[in-house]
Amino acid sequence: MRRKRSLAALLALLVSLFGIAGLGRTAHAEPARPSATLATGLHIGDGRLLEGNGNDFVMRGVNHAHTWYPGETRSLADIKALGANTVRVVLSDGHRWSKNSPEDVAAIIAQCKANRLICVLEVHDTTGYGEDAAAGSLDQAADYWIGLKSVLTGQENYVLINIGNEPWGNTDPAGWTAPTVAAVQKLRNAGFQHTIMVDAPNWGQDWQNVMRTNARTVYDADSTGNLIFSIHMYSVYDTAQEITDYLNAFVDAELPILIGEFGGPPDQYGDPDENTMMATAQQLKLGYLAWSWSGNTDPILDLTTDFDPGRLTDWGKRVFNGSNGIAETSREATVYGGGSGGDTRAPSTPGAPTASAVTATSATLGWPAATDNVGVTAYDVVRVGGGAETRVAASTGTTATLTGLTAATSYTFAVYARDAAGNRSARSATVDVTTKNGGGPDAGCSVGYRVADEWGNGFQGEIAVRNTGTAAITDWTLAFSFANGQVITNMWGGTPRQTGAAVTVTPASYTATIPARGSVTLGFTADRGATNSVPTAFTLNGGACATG
Repeated sequence: MRRKRSLAALLALLVSLFGIAGLGRTAHAEPARPSATLATGLHIGDGRLLEGNGNDFVMRGVNHAHTWYPGETRSLADIKALGANTVRVVLSDGHRWSKNSPEDVAAIIAQCKANRLICVLEVHDTTGYGEDAAAGSLDQAADYWIGLKSVLTGQENYVLINIGNEPWGNTDPAGWTAPTVAAVQKLRNAGFQHTIMVDAPNWGQDWQNVMRTNARTVYDADSTGNLIFSIHMYSVYDTAQEITDYLNAFVDAELPILIGEFGGPPDQYGDPDENTMMATAQQLKLGYLAWSWSGNTDPILDLTTDFDPGRLTDWGKRVFNGSNGIAETSREATVYGGGSGGDTRAPSTPGAPTASAVTATSATLGWPAATDNVGVTAYDVVRVGGGAETRVAASTGTTATLTGLTAATSYTFAVYARDAAGNRSARSATVDVTTKNGGGPDAGCSVGYRVADEWGNGFQGEIAVRNTGTAAITDWTLAFSFANGQVITNMWGGTPRQTGAAVTVTPASYTATIPARGSVTLGFTADRGATNSVPTAFTLNGGACATG
């Protein structure tokens, strides 16, 4: 692309100097775009998302369902405290859900800025258009954005406009291209200079490659060139080859792209390869935004439990603290002072941590505060061992509760302080923690399993987890295996993770404590084959339970 543009510029100069009319007709036909140096705010240059100063900006963040949970605005500060540099905010244009007003959107932008986050705003009402009769159109979404112009103008440094979420289903996905072009042009004709984000058809996953095939057409239709494509990666992307092929196709074509949503936990459709998604995004320096902070109808994709940053799910721990995760790879936007320049002084070292409330699967750490010339914004708790460290929690205060630990296991933890510019202190002294013995016959647990109903290829099951001991069991993990290929599709009372036959279940907030001599009940639906045998062995926190 750069070579073709240079040729076009040379030919245009010859036409101007020598009046060679024929040359003008042979030059590369591409819409004229302003130079990237004239851009104000976030913009595209050479296939990459750049800040107004020309610095590369790589999104590392999550999605937050604001339109359904308008009272959870504290989440933006919590998302930032865990290291994110971007949040994608769910809005509604009023077609399907309650409309977010200009005042509400202005307040969200202000909170993004106050928390030093880049804000991607998206209209969710378009989800599955053409297949879902309740969905709105991209044209309607464009009208909504135009109605917000007064609160969006001037925010180009901080805000990207994602016209519509997953704006086409699986019915005739080729119909996606023309409405996408029309919506982009409608916003440009209305005077918007923001970088615009467009989602793929096929419910965002583009498994028929409509966006991949037509991306150049859509990109060239934007008179500013400030447009970025968003692919949503779930169970369609369950192999490394599918992921790397798709992302590299855009990079090779110098077309900007990011992973605007992605999941990791397996579901009834497959098991997404989140490790390759995150590793490839880091290798290619592409953005990613995990789905989603909290509040999903099916909590399997919740990054936190009940919007509590101190209760990261396994999925949340993977996204924030795992390899190529947010804590490891996120860099704050330079418009807030991150990156080069600005605040370069690291906080002082936090005091030595101490442990309390140690159970079989959790412990609470506390430590004396660090100091900073501007201000400490968060603390990172790391596990230390074998010459390496793994980030396990983040906190805006001087305590953190660590969950998901293994019973009767020794751990070593330490703490770092972090300021708003991303400067990190030296590591604190370490503290050793040994968890208590877990559930099992000695601790007193038994499990009752029954099939409540069966139909066709599915069934409903019920699991009663009983505490037969004399002390409450908290923050438990139940494990068992199916014998006949059964696959859980939905669960209430707990969050399942299934790999092949093996299932582990962590509790919901209302089942997190099993009182002494008490029980909690889990219900679920699942797919089955001709045989539907009952699991014969269960463990609680690593210890065997009686059955029956």
